[in-house]
Amino acid sequence: MPNAKVLEQKQQMVAEVTDKFRDSACTVIADYRGLNVAQVTELRKNLREAGVEFSVIKNTLLRRATASAELTELDEHLTGPTAIAFSNDDAVAPAKILNQFAKKNEHLKIKAGVVEGKVVSMDEIKALAELPSREGLLSMLLSVLQAPVRNFALAVKAVSEKDGEAQEA
Repeated sequence: MPNAKVLEQKQQMVAEVTDKFRDSACTVIADYRGLNVAQVTELRKNLREAGVEFSVIKNTLLRRATASAELTELDEHLTGPTAIAFSNDDAVAPAKILNQFAKKNEHLKIKAGVVEGKVVSMDEIKALAELPSREGLLSMLLSVLQAPVRNFALAVKAVSEKDGEAQEA
């Protein structure tokens, strides 16, 4: 039987992780086996700068938290060394940063994730990471909205130039 104090600490940690699962916009689970200290430090720095919480939690505690958060589909991915990244604000940041880091370091492997309360696969996390940034999407939208006005302006200019040539002749 574990010490009452240790048991209380573990229960508190499970409750905190459960709340993080429920509150986060995006959660990514990864296998970090094979990364050295410098690489993990760099990864943590990149995630911290983006406002993403990154930690290593025992799989048994994670399984209890997923059961409490009703995300038991994640349990099959909770094997081996497991690192988890939570982001409350940005649904793309953890996926984007971990995916970019995994491209440079083959030892980091994305396992799965949770986006807006729905369990998603590794492929879906990678697809999310490949999306353009918010600013990129807004600039694409702006160019699409400007295209009809630009085309109309060019048509009006062409007609006026044609009329100008006709009057000269």
